[in-house]
Amino acid sequence: MKQLAKAQKYQIYMLLVFVMATWGLNVIATKIIVTAFMPETITALRVFTAGISVFIILGFLKKVRLPSKKEFRYIFFACFFNVVCHHFFLSLGLLKTSATNGGLILGLGPLLTTIIAFFLLGTRITLIRLLGIMMGFMGVTFIVIFGSGGVSTVSSGDIYVFLAIFAQAFSFSIIKKCSDTLDPRLMTGYMLVIGSAILFIISCFTEPNGLKEISHGSVSVWMIFFASAIIATALGHMIYNNSIGKVGVAESAIFINFNPFFALIGAVIFLDEQITASQIFGFIFILVGVLFGSGAFEEFLSQSKQKKNRLYLNKVKDLH
Repeated sequence: MKQLAKAQKYQIYMLLVFVMATWGLNVIATKIIVTAFMPETITALRVFTAGISVFIILGFLKKVRLPSKKEFRYIFFACFFNVVCHHFFLSLGLLKTSATNGGLILGLGPLLTTIIAFFLLGTRITLIRLLGIMMGFMGVTFIVIFGSGGVSTVSSGDIYVFLAIFAQAFSFSIIKKCSDTLDPRLMTGYMLVIGSAILFIISCFTEPNGLKEISHGSVSVWMIFFASAIIATALGHMIYNNSIGKVGVAESAIFINFNPFFALIGAVIFLDEQITASQIFGFIFILVGVLFGSGAFEEFLSQSKQKKNRLYLNKVKDLH
């Protein structure tokens, strides 16, 4: 049973890497979408599409049920921070900040999440995990600073992106608290649908002509829209929130360090940009940071120690 649990944990880690790949590429997709349409209106529609997709998937799995009053309170607060605040500020921030600054600020996610989890959930942070978080952040710094020639002047977009990642980091602790009674995947569906409704109401005031602009989109942009909504937002948030419920807030958050790397890969594939030596060096730091910060390295050391102890005990038994 213990071995099965370990296998499941490694499976979750692989799924988290997949989610980070979709989220990294989604930075490019979101930038294209919010440039082609009114940002707040299209964000509300994208999040709503993602929410409906989640409920369709969970419907086939027979996981849909009404939440209790207590669960609904958690859903509403998590929705406010994870969907409304995060997507609202992110859509505005990506229009007004540089890719360098945006990538660096998004890289603060694991640090903010772990710090918040420490204060709200009492999550234990070992020296090795703290070292992993620091190395992951250093890797992000190498990629977004030295790979682009320096950080430009702080703009309103920088502040918006910081508020977006802070709101998301805060919401992860709320999701963890509710995951004991409510399936995090179902919680994701409710959060996305309710959040999209709130975002749409906001967009009606800030972008009165937002719906009229939707008809002007090209086929390629709409393909990017649905890929972003269904794969990155719906499946991505389902898997990530489910991982929070199983392996914890801090362990899941450390994988967010992969985001800038996959964003760079997307830029190379879709925008013909070149990967520099500093970016490769930064990725090595991120990889080591994930191994240390997720607890995978500690678990490897623990397994090695247990294996040595078993071999020693077997030798002692053979002697007797």
